[in-house]
Amino acid sequence: MAKSLVIVESPAKAKTINNYLGDDYIVRSSMGHIRDLPSRSTGRSAPASRIPANLPPEERQRLKREREQQRLIRSMAIDPDNGWRARYEILPGKAKVLKELKQAAAGVKNIYLATDLDREGEAIAWHLREAIGRNGFTYHRVVFSEITRSAIRKAFENPGELDMDRIYAQQTRRFLDRVVGYILSPLLWKKVARGLSAGRVQSVAVRLIVEREREIRAFVPEEYWTLYAHLEAEPPFPAQVVKQGGKPFKPNSEQEIDRAVADLKDAAYIVTDRVLKPARQHPHPPLITTTLQAAASTRLGFSVKKTMLLAQHLYEAGLITYMRTDSTQLSRESVQSCRELIKVRYGPSYCPDKPRVYASGASAQEAHEAIRPTDVNRMPETMPKLDRDHGRLYELIWRQFVACQMPPAEFDTTTITLEAKDYELRARGRVMRFDGWLRVLPPIKKEESDLELPEVAVGDRLPLIRLEPQQHFTKPPPRYTEASLVKELEKRGIGRPSTYAPIISTIQERGYVELKKRRFYALKIGDIVTDRLVENFQDLMDYGFTAEMEKNLDTVAQGKMAWRSVLDDFYSDFKQKVTLAEQRMRENPPLLIAEIVCPSCGRPMMLRSARTGVFLSCSGYLATEGERCKTTQNLVPGDEVADEETDELRARRRCPKCATAMDSYLVDSEHRLHVCHNLPDCDGHEIEQGRFKLKGYDGPVLECDRCGADMELRQGRFGKFFACSRYPECKNTRKLMRNGQPAPPKADPVPMPELKCEKSDAYFVLRDGAAGLFLAANTFPKSRETRSAAVEDLARHRDELDGKFDYLADAPQTDPDGNKTLIRFNRKQRVQVLGSEKDGRATKWVAFYVDGKWEWSKKKK
Repeated sequence: MAKSLVIVESPAKAKTINNYLGDDYIVRSSMGHIRDLPSRSTGRSAPASRIPANLPPEERQRLKREREQQRLIRSMAIDPDNGWRARYEILPGKAKVLKELKQAAAGVKNIYLATDLDREGEAIAWHLREAIGRNGFTYHRVVFSEITRSAIRKAFENPGELDMDRIYAQQTRRFLDRVVGYILSPLLWKKVARGLSAGRVQSVAVRLIVEREREIRAFVPEEYWTLYAHLEAEPPFPAQVVKQGGKPFKPNSEQEIDRAVADLKDAAYIVTDRVLKPARQHPHPPLITTTLQAAASTRLGFSVKKTMLLAQHLYEAGLITYMRTDSTQLSRESVQSCRELIKVRYGPSYCPDKPRVYASGASAQEAHEAIRPTDVNRMPETMPKLDRDHGRLYELIWRQFVACQMPPAEFDTTTITLEAKDYELRARGRVMRFDGWLRVLPPIKKEESDLELPEVAVGDRLPLIRLEPQQHFTKPPPRYTEASLVKELEKRGIGRPSTYAPIISTIQERGYVELKKRRFYALKIGDIVTDRLVENFQDLMDYGFTAEMEKNLDTVAQGKMAWRSVLDDFYSDFKQKVTLAEQRMRENPPLLIAEIVCPSCGRPMMLRSARTGVFLSCSGYLATEGERCKTTQNLVPGDEVADEETDELRARRRCPKCATAMDSYLVDSEHRLHVCHNLPDCDGHEIEQGRFKLKGYDGPVLECDRCGADMELRQGRFGKFFACSRYPECKNTRKLMRNGQPAPPKADPVPMPELKCEKSDAYFVLRDGAAGLFLAANTFPKSRETRSAAVEDLARHRDELDGKFDYLADAPQTDPDGNKTLIRFNRKQRVQVLGSEKDGRATKWVAFYVDGKWEWSKKKK
């Protein structure tokens, strides 16, 4: 009997499944997607003939638009005007994989497509079928939410067919994203800045972050105070002043709080009420994709991308169920196994009379299970083969699953009310009576109310220990974390479990936002792009519209809507908006900073934004008369300045025109530029003079080893470095190392014209770099050829070398076997060593300079 071929996405999944299937099956991996739309138009198209000059202007414009449309269709590889025909191609590097799959399929009759059970997995299975071919094969679709022997056996006993509706839904999403990206991105290049891009869902996610940033900038902190009376009892406890004269106590100045302190200093504190109530805290539902990402971020500090990668590994190893799900359903067998474990491990009191059942959200579109261990008896402490991060994530999933089937935690809550003159004070506390599910999943930190209040009676008079006034300032809405952004997208119905991680990665890679201290900050270019898209594509950037499109995709997946009609409806409206946007979208006008002049030509500088950040550009770049000036100057973000205050909003200046918080940039050590965050809609800006320095170095003033002037810490493309204050007269620089110390001074380069380069007509120069001495072409960067220097090369130029390299010039020129020695760098110990070569290959000899002499030894295998 011929064997059957089983195809999965990853080698790890193939290995796990292979252990459960018999010898009648061959299991192979496709290594992910095998076929897709090309990333750009492949191959050279025939050169277009020129449009005749004698045609009427209207006809010329029509022909030009037709050519642009044809070029766009070739680039997108889909044709919206002809039934959305697509040109799929084998992905680069996958031809060999496809060839191996076809070889494995030779002689078999049945091919089982066992890709993941979501729409993406369904699409991969379809592409595999189309790429391998249907002739002579019978294709089966098998899906399972967990890689266990029983689940796989059940799937192979009842195979199905490809679900074309789900494939159409995935393809529709792909086409929508392609159309938006390939049409909007060139528009942004022309109207805002080169290198920008837009996406159907990603741009909406950027808008969320930008709008939150604007809320924060527009927020004006307000002062308020709270007052606590620490009272003597057994045990002592604090009570907050909540009312004065029957009205809420809300002092907003130091004078008001001082009057209250004076009133209460000698007051009698009498208990007027004590209420004791039972309370329960129920367990959270089992994990779905979004709650897994949130829990891993909060408890483990993992990014969304890392969480999903680790979960993928655990799934492929057969340890957890499928990790892309929005369903909280649990199988009856898994719940029963969990309840039995709880009874044995924690006792009957920790197992409820009935299993706990959780309802999925209204938007859950897949009938999957929640994320849980495939075998609850496989406990975290019995999994020694997992590395630390995989083990921590598995433990979190295991604990959440067990906790969701345990009884609620029970507390006794106590509220004590006191009276002092015309003030009312209140204290709240709670004491745990039964830990319930918290036995397995304890809280990260204690609640403020988790304190034991004393046994007091109404009418008791309690002595005052001290009064504690506390100053506060109202806080703006918090910036999004990865987890909170995913939660917001889910709440608004934007995206699906399989898309959240790519969204997070894409908006950072595009340079629209950045993640600092696990919080998202909107960058200036993201702000500008969001404004332009909202102005011209209100529907596309609307949260409700994006969520409605997700519902349409779900409807397509259910077979209740034609996929082409969804695309046609979107495209017809989108084309009209693009045409209007091209006519009215204004370019981002640069802000002229008259106070800062170009060091090259003396003309005023302009403030510009790009993917790489905010920078100054000479206004002469736009000159229509005279010589064009291309001088630019990088600006350092204000939060890199060492004298910035800790309270961000209170420290920032307010725009003199619109009162919005201003962004600050360091121009040089004596000037700081403050610009309204609402630029370009508001051109408010100020120049602050002073003495500024960057964070990162607290040591003594560094002296230039070439001219003796002071060196300053600066920010460059590749990090912070020291530059001579006499720049550009003296161009000496030194790197700031990771340990916060300046790198040692570099020796001057030594030309060695007798050493010719092999790849060009240049010759080698001996240079002192971060990784020691090396030879580089004298025409760098035109030629980037480098190689190691030989000891004999240094010996010939001994008199030209910096004295610190004398020990290298005097080193042995051959190893113990007579092979020529070369200068190497040991990165682990960060010292220069000797190596040798024979016939162009490194030998086993290495020499270290120890106590004034070179000691040879053979490398360990």
